[in-house]
Amino acid sequence: MQREEFVQQLWLDYIHQHPDIGGLRLWPVQATPDYLALLTVNHGPFGMDALLPTLAHFGFRLRYRHAMADRGLLVTLLSPPDDGPWMVLGELQLGTLPRGPREQLQTLIEQTPREDRRGQNLLSRGRPWPMPDWETYRHLQQAHPLAGLLSVNGPRMHHAGFDCNRLGEDIIHLDNHLRQTGLTGNADRHHGIFPVSPLVDYRFYPTRSPRLAFADGDEHRIDLGGLALVQKEVNTHQERAVELLLPHHTRCEVS
Repeated sequence: MQREEFVQQLWLDYIHQHPDIGGLRLWPVQATPDYLALLTVNHGPFGMDALLPTLAHFGFRLRYRHAMADRGLLVTLLSPPDDGPWMVLGELQLGTLPRGPREQLQTLIEQTPREDRRGQNLLSRGRPWPMPDWETYRHLQQAHPLAGLLSVNGPRMHHAGFDCNRLGEDIIHLDNHLRQTGLTGNADRHHGIFPVSPLVDYRFYPTRSPRLAFADGDEHRIDLGGLALVQKEVNTHQERAVELLLPHHTRCEVS
């Protein structure tokens, strides 16, 4: 598998989950996101240390890591060898969960079939473990929203982030157009997977919640991700918007 195919698989899985995003025609079809935000968990083959060799094989280079202890997250930014989208990989740290929810999520993960524990498409093949029942999901969601999300969604792409400057449009203009399509933005910088730096203007647009069948057969609607718009507040920087995305005080060196 080549890097282009890997990114395409991530994108196709994302569009399959969020068909309302796939139908948008607000910018040229060939426009690429500034970044792809993915969520995983530090357990077994889905942990960052296990995924890094594959991502390096595709040409992605580790640039920054951000430790967010209050969120139980380690967020890693990886740059591509060209002008394509960066990877922003949020890794939920199981050790930050209370004992009961931690054991529930570990039990689910460990039911992953052997054939789904390897390969280069661990982040685009969907949830590899069984669907939890509604009570288990609610317990995990109350302990940590991302634990609940992982239990029903697996390790995969959560949202695509588009840089308004690269699209050639102002964020207010694009926000108005997205509202007309039925997508309402949220300017809360703690919405989504990770908090966002004040160095960028930011809107997150949850997509329409699908109805999911849980283990006991009951169906419920769950928010699974969406779309983000970012716009640098100061345009004198040479950095990509994604490099300014996360709060600077969370940046850390990890040996």
